Amino acid sequence: QVQLVESGGGLVQAGGSLDLSCAASGSILRVNNWGYYRQAPGQERELVAQISRAGGENYQDSVKGRVTIARDNVLNIVYLRMASLKPEDTAVYYCTADVQPTDHANYQTYWGQGTQVTVSS
Repeated sequence: QVQLVESGGGLVQAGGSLDLSCAASGSILRVNNWGYYRQAPGQERELVAQISRAGGENYQDSVKGRVTIARDNVLNIVYLRMASLKPEDTAVYYCTADVQPTDHANYQTYWGQGTQVTVSS
């Protein structure tokens, strides 16, 4: 079994910064894609950023230039650095990891428990 534990988040004023991280533990041979999603009240969950094992990054248009995703392939951790935060960034942020537990096993997607990010105006 694989667990994703998120940390970071909290309350910040508009224009401020926050760092999120998410650590995977358990039966892990390798992690393919890491991702961060967010869900605001009354809205659908949306992709914020994604990073491949090779380091290729993909960002939602609304966060480009303000958010950076990074990963540590040894420690199996993903980081999300958010700057110039806006009230519309307020949401619960979830990390995801596509994990291969052993050789020849299929990848399976796991989700973190979510962490609240609140940006005050």
